[in-house]
Amino acid sequence: MIKKEYVASYIRSLYPTHEGILKELEVYALENHVPIVEREVAQLLKVLLKIYKPKRILEIGTAIGYSAILMASSTEDSCTIETIERRLDMVDLAKENIKKAKYDHRIRIHYGEAESILKDLEDKYDFIFLDAAKGQYLDFFNDCVKLLNIGGIIVSDNVLYKGMVASDKLVVRRKKTIVKRLRQYLKYINELENFETCVIPIGDGVSITYREE
Repeated sequence: MIKKEYVASYIRSLYPTHEGILKELEVYALENHVPIVEREVAQLLKVLLKIYKPKRILEIGTAIGYSAILMASSTEDSCTIETIERRLDMVDLAKENIKKAKYDHRIRIHYGEAESILKDLEDKYDFIFLDAAKGQYLDFFNDCVKLLNIGGIIVSDNVLYKGMVASDKLVVRRKKTIVKRLRQYLKYINELENFETCVIPIGDGVSITYREE
């Protein structure tokens, strides 16, 4: 957690509690130690999607399908979502959850390594959510840019990585490589020509990158 816990607790207390499948998946994730987007990030995604109204969404990192279902519930029925997951057990579980949520007609899962699948995709997307291996964000981003429509956005989760990216004092030895790569990633997307990026210290850190042309 980047900010003070009491601030995070207060902010979360303001949001309506999720019901149904989203609540079930939040409980499952907590009990089984499956990482999903934090509550503040989930709310940010919902608001962005309702404002932006994308027609095609791409997600890198499906896990149990929580964020894909969240995004489907926050967009119109005409919006399609493609999501990439490299773990077969997660793919199977996500498919069950997506079917239970009755979004299987809108959400398609690609099973395999993102770096390979991204290079094979030919469609263009309005909104891309990056929530996979943090050390590979820069490579993922460059592949995603080729698939992003002008006026589209890329949202990247966990970019401040428990605050370690912002302060050497917090860096754990075994995480040095990931922290170094995330710092390179944030520097790159903030200096990239024809793109505008902001970094928001909510959850574990979120960046939003807008493609101007």
